Amino acid sequence: MAMFILSLMIFSGLTGRVNAAQPISDHLIIDDRSIDGFNSNLGTLWRLITDDVMGGISRGTLTVDTYRGKNCLRMRGDVSTENNGGFVQMSLPMSEHGEFDASAYTGVELVVAGNDEQYNIHFRTDDLWFPWQSYRASFTVNSDWQTYRIPFASLQRYRTMQSFSADELERIGLVAIGREFQADLCLASIRFFTE
Repeated sequence: MAMFILSLMIFSGLTGRVNAAQPISDHLIIDDRSIDGFNSNLGTLWRLITDDVMGGISRGTLTVDTYRGKNCLRMRGDVSTENNGGFVQMSLPMSEHGEFDASAYTGVELVVAGNDEQYNIHFRTDDLWFPWQSYRASFTVNSDWQTYRIPFASLQRYRTMQSFSADELERIGLVAIGREFQADLCLASIRFFTE
């Protein structure tokens, strides 16, 4: 189904933008774990990023797993604030061709479980220049599967004055950040939704 949706999207050779501004349904699957490995339904790959990119010492792993009957991606790790660090992140580029236009959608829906800790979802757009900038929201997981709907309108700007532009998405990240703790986050599904 996701490949069918992607085949109906418009690719612009001039801008390198994937355009989903005219949805054919009330949701667009980003990843529902129906494809093997670290591949998303969009055709892009999840990867693990830690604060070692800026000298931190947080460590983590990203694995394909099954938890409480659902296939999932599972991020585990030790978040450390030493050496100006403090994050472990599972990150997904939204397109292999540049920006992704999700302006027809209201927000993102997550199906997640974990270890009674708070996590963030971070969005990066073409408007952001520095790696620490993002648009973000927090959510808390427990050992049961939960569904969170995060409207784009509820995202908080972090270290930027730019307004969030859903038509210029570059990357989504699920992040264990900001304090010393053990991360254990399972993602079974993520999709854009409209209301």
